[in-house]
Amino acid sequence: MKIATKRAVIASAAILLTAVSLTACSNGSGNGSSGGSTADSANAQIGLLLPDSVTARYEAADKPFFEAKVKELCSGCKVLYANADGDASKQQQQAESMLTQGVKVLVLDPFDGEAAASIVGEAKAKNVPVISYDRLINSPDSNYYISFDNEKVGKLQGQALVDKLKKDNVPSGAGILMVNGSPTDNNATLFKKGAHSVIDSSGYKVLAEFDTPGWDPAKAQDWVSGQVTQFKDQIKGVYAANDGTGGGAIAAMKAANLSPLPPVTGQDAELAGIQRILAGDQYMTVYKALKPEAEKAAELAVDLTKGNKPKGDTKVDTAGGASIESFLLTPVSVTTDNIESTVVKDEFYGSDSAAKICTADYKAACDKYGIK
Repeated sequence: MKIATKRAVIASAAILLTAVSLTACSNGSGNGSSGGSTADSANAQIGLLLPDSVTARYEAADKPFFEAKVKELCSGCKVLYANADGDASKQQQQAESMLTQGVKVLVLDPFDGEAAASIVGEAKAKNVPVISYDRLINSPDSNYYISFDNEKVGKLQGQALVDKLKKDNVPSGAGILMVNGSPTDNNATLFKKGAHSVIDSSGYKVLAEFDTPGWDPAKAQDWVSGQVTQFKDQIKGVYAANDGTGGGAIAAMKAANLSPLPPVTGQDAELAGIQRILAGDQYMTVYKALKPEAEKAAELAVDLTKGNKPKGDTKVDTAGGASIESFLLTPVSVTTDNIESTVVKDEFYGSDSAAKICTADYKAACDKYGIK
């Protein structure tokens, strides 16, 4: 009996050891670490969290470009996606849900760069790396930052506006409205800083400025309506931080019958923004090649699921002074003169970009500027 019992114990131990080994092989790193086995990384879940639905680029470009690149690089990987709809608390809940579901990497474009630090803290506790996407999170524990040179974006906008005013012989001392981005977006702070660095030394006067909550075009429109009532024909130019706020500003000035419309800046090269430029309602936008940005984030996310930790091209400091490994792309100023060589050439709206731009209302302008 003693021999039989001993043999039974040994057999049970062997079975248990085999079961533990199989579990380890199937689950990879059980604590959420990004350094799992090859089998684990080939079937990893990657979280993509975007900040709002009022900015067209996120659903139209960032999301599909990111998902397509992940699929290309890792056919078994799954992207878990959520949009915060302009709500920091909702984004927190979405991130926690993804962490509970076992994502190996979080790619996080924060609605609120300060509040999102708590998401990074929770991810770190589970050994899940975080890529700060497009907007910088104020946390020393973000692993990477991928974006554009955002201060340069503001400089491009400010310089384009000042150059246009001077070209139109608008006298020094004339007035400009500044419709800035969201106060919770670190990028908006950089856009504003870059724009001020040009406008403040231009000789033109900032009549008033507004930080647009949540980048909401309707809020931008309401504010500009009030400024038109106050300043009327004193408004000779409008700095708008993106195409959405620019569209709101233009709508307000048209409703007030302000004529001629002053030049208005923008950003993101939204289809509606490009069409407003062709129509002469908006002067310029800043084109940020979102496909390379989204694809770089996807490449990095897949790398991290494999336990790789590539060095960034540069380092960027958070508001708190932490230095984050970063990849920064170059923004481009776009007017009627280079729509064809930028957004159309890059198929920014798909292979039929020119057709999407050049609908009946804009065909004559497209012909004039060689967009085909």
